[in-house]
Amino acid sequence: MPNDQQTEQMTNGQGFIAALDQSGGSTPKALKLYGVNEDAYSSEAEMFDLVHAMRTRIASAPAFTGDKVIGAILFEMTMDREMGGKPSAQYLWEDRRVVPFLKIDKGLADEADGVQLLKPIPGLDDLLSRAVGHGIFGTKERSVINKASASGIDAVVAQQFELGAQVLSHGLMPIIEPEVTISIADKAEAEDLLLASITKHLDEVPDGQKVMLKLSLPTKTNLYKPLVDHPKVMRVVALSGGYERDEANAMLAKNTGVIASFSRALSEGLSAQQSDDEFNSTIAATINSIYAASVAG
Repeated sequence: MPNDQQTEQMTNGQGFIAALDQSGGSTPKALKLYGVNEDAYSSEAEMFDLVHAMRTRIASAPAFTGDKVIGAILFEMTMDREMGGKPSAQYLWEDRRVVPFLKIDKGLADEADGVQLLKPIPGLDDLLSRAVGHGIFGTKERSVINKASASGIDAVVAQQFELGAQVLSHGLMPIIEPEVTISIADKAEAEDLLLASITKHLDEVPDGQKVMLKLSLPTKTNLYKPLVDHPKVMRVVALSGGYERDEANAMLAKNTGVIASFSRALSEGLSAQQSDDEFNSTIAATINSIYAASVAG
């Protein structure tokens, strides 16, 4: 079960959640942005070794602590590896005071009705049990909305909350993530439909339980304020969704009570070729900027 200190930090802590959960499909792109081209590795195993080294370098940077980074989302393979000579989740909490989460989805199904549902997650109960054993606080699961389709959005949210109930049954906190693609023409309409659907499903969450929500930065400022204030929502966090970091920070700062959970925007400007001083200085400036945007509201 999540401990009281972690619950308090995730409920009231000042800061943001770092998304260190690139999976197989997104890892080559993440490494390339980090200055590691595909010719630097010859197998998937070598690729994951390199991305784990990148994540470890980020997580062990002096600025990466619970003072500003209150949580971090890990890929399953990261959970099963070590950082600083300890299992990754244990290292994050004991050494960095960062609450560990686990990405549990296995990617997206093909688009239908304007959305992409989660693929099936075989062996999920076993994975959730392992996560509890590793000291994981919660999970993250991502679906995608590509159109303002009421039926499609309802299907996404229903699936997310059904999965969330399974996560809660293991004593873990689900981060429900129905991402709205930022480039679609009817993004604002999709977000209105999403707000209505989430609100309906929150009413069905049993009393005494809460979920977290990870949502695209909304077109209408403070659209999700009712979710921030909802008694069954521990925290609302925002994904950068492809916005450059400065733009994402500016949008985030206007949304009261919403904090960041950035991935690409967090690693922007970092390079494998940087010296430790250069790397640590860059990540510190990034953390400071995302922290400032997260606490601005």
